[in-house]
Amino acid sequence: MHDDFVAEQNRMWSSRYESVGQSFLFGTEPNRFLVDQKAHFTPGESVLSVADGEGRNSVWLAAQGLQVSAVEISSVAVDKARQLAKTRGVTVDFCCGDMLANGWRTSRTPALFDWVVGIFIQFAPPDLRQRQFEQIRTLLKPGGRILLQGYTPKQLEYKTGGPSVVENLYTEEFLRQAWMDYTIEYLETYEDTLSEGSGHHGRSALVGMIARKPGR
Repeated sequence: MHDDFVAEQNRMWSSRYESVGQSFLFGTEPNRFLVDQKAHFTPGESVLSVADGEGRNSVWLAAQGLQVSAVEISSVAVDKARQLAKTRGVTVDFCCGDMLANGWRTSRTPALFDWVVGIFIQFAPPDLRQRQFEQIRTLLKPGGRILLQGYTPKQLEYKTGGPSVVENLYTEEFLRQAWMDYTIEYLETYEDTLSEGSGHHGRSALVGMIARKPGR
């Protein structure tokens, strides 16, 4: 089931990334919530950007002096991300593969990270989302932090991006429960008008979270 899901996602996302030609489906500028949390990052820290897409977030993180790895299943997206990194003059360890499977790391990818960043990674249904979150836990150092941004159920009214099924969406209550053993340092539900390429455009119902893993 998992392999079939990954293959389907790869086909779907690669098709979407190809559909815009040389353009970037979600634009080349970083996610606004991520940028707003800039003060939390310390240059030199290691960061993994999950489901990184065309590189807008990983490239921005690298420009802040962070040691960045990025994992993405679509080779079409990774090729665009490498192009963006070259244009911006930064180095990112791009990993093309499924983060829930073995073998996605490159020879440069750390075993553990100070941060895992997940911006709109709500493609996984509940059973695979649990595996996704567990994998993130194993990738963080003790005291490391996860930064998540996602859509809330109200997003189904706006239809300006994100999943079309409520089961894939986040609420504050769900995130508190899912990360109950972590220290939640920031959690907010809010609305904003996004302009992230053609993929995310318009009024959006959002939630953002930063949570710290126990230890250190």
